[in-house]
Amino acid sequence: GRMWAYTLGFSVLPHVGGFLGWFINRKEIPVWYEKLKKPSWCPSRKMFPFAWTILYTGMGYASYLVWRDLGGCSSKAIIPLGLYGAQLALNWAWPPIFFGARNLNMALIDILLLDGLVIGTLCSWYRINKVAALLLVPYLGWLAMATCLTIRIWKDNPEQKAGKSD
Repeated sequence: GRMWAYTLGFSVLPHVGGFLGWFINRKEIPVWYEKLKKPSWCPSRKMFPFAWTILYTGMGYASYLVWRDLGGCSSKAIIPLGLYGAQLALNWAWPPIFFGARNLNMALIDILLLDGLVIGTLCSWYRINKVAALLLVPYLGWLAMATCLTIRIWKDNPEQKAGKSD
């Protein structure tokens, strides 16, 4: 009877950091981000909340499936859910680094580490629950685009690499 609450909790959890990251940095977007040189293929700002709602819900539900299949917080869950927690922390850290600190060097390092952790999470989950692993594929695809975008912004805005100068 309580499983629906776990399903909901796991599915909502990623949104918490995503929302906080947006809320804290929302004023930096029109002030700073809009002025950066960006490639023509950069998605519209309107796409990001829509995409992240889908991606966070999918990864959250996937984490529930892995947690459930491993019998909760067991010793078997340490690595697969630890990888998930680590990638979620890096995911949540990216907006404050990029928008808040305006530090393109650190944002690039963060997203490259994030890519590696998500690949590791997906590989680790594949052995546990193939549906959970497949639910991370759209996230990995979006991250690939976001990584290319971060690299391009980093490359095309050299004066911004070290962060806020004030």
